[in-house]
Amino acid sequence: MITLRQLLAIHWIERLGTFERAADHLHTTQSAMSKRVQELEQSTGLRLFDRSQRGARLTAAGEELLVIAREMLSLADRITSLKDGTHLSTRRLRLGITELTALTWLPKLIARLVADFPGLTVEPDVDMSRNLHEKLMDDLVDIIIIPDTFTAPEVTSVPLVNVENAWMAAPGLIGHSGVIGLAELAKYPVLVQGKRSGSGLFVNKWLGALGIELPKTLSSDSLTAMLGLAAAGMGVTYLPLECFRPLVNEGKLTVIRTDPGLPPVPYMAMYRNDRPSAFVQEVAARAVELCDFSRQLQS
Repeated sequence: MITLRQLLAIHWIERLGTFERAADHLHTTQSAMSKRVQELEQSTGLRLFDRSQRGARLTAAGEELLVIAREMLSLADRITSLKDGTHLSTRRLRLGITELTALTWLPKLIARLVADFPGLTVEPDVDMSRNLHEKLMDDLVDIIIIPDTFTAPEVTSVPLVNVENAWMAAPGLIGHSGVIGLAELAKYPVLVQGKRSGSGLFVNKWLGALGIELPKTLSSDSLTAMLGLAAAGMGVTYLPLECFRPLVNEGKLTVIRTDPGLPPVPYMAMYRNDRPSAFVQEVAARAVELCDFSRQLQS
């Protein structure tokens, strides 16, 4: 059996140049060092030192083993340091988010996670809700933040906030500023998000429950595309109200009041419950605390 004591032996022998100096450094005897090397050679079936040379010179096989040995010793140090909190984690977080999160509170979330978990590497994956859910099921991401449109028994969903949406269009596209019915809205070009968008699926399901089918002038999975097309006067679309209120205030978009109004879209943090991870649960808790879709480019 290979032991850390044996790996330490070849590490210090190579570093200090002789068995004797390595033994002094480890507060043991030269014979004990020789025994550790012999045991390691027996366990691996490799000749680690060239005994025909003066000094302690590794063979080619010994050099290859030394690289692995130092990796194992480094891992052992990291495990040991966990007990007193001195270990700086090298965790990786694969975070799946939609465009809306990326446009609003993603920088704030990442800054908090990096501060709370030193050494953390965050890998944001900006994609459509359906794609992100599929990646979660395929274990390609650790946690996703999307509208509440998908369920699975092996997925835990942590509620975040409900995002208020409103119908919007370029000023002048709708002839009057009063409240209109959805049947009246259907007379205008309508821009909708596609079947891979969580918000799109949520709104389409709501419209279907009301028995309303809106004409689709254009369908896109991209929130940014819908925003640009609406501002250009291409049609009516639904957008997060508070996030894009500055564009309303600037006169680039106008809010269209309808009866009934759009329902709020619930957002969730989702992670696999069949892969227990206290760290991912901590990430979800930070998301609950920091989630804020009301302002763009938060820091």
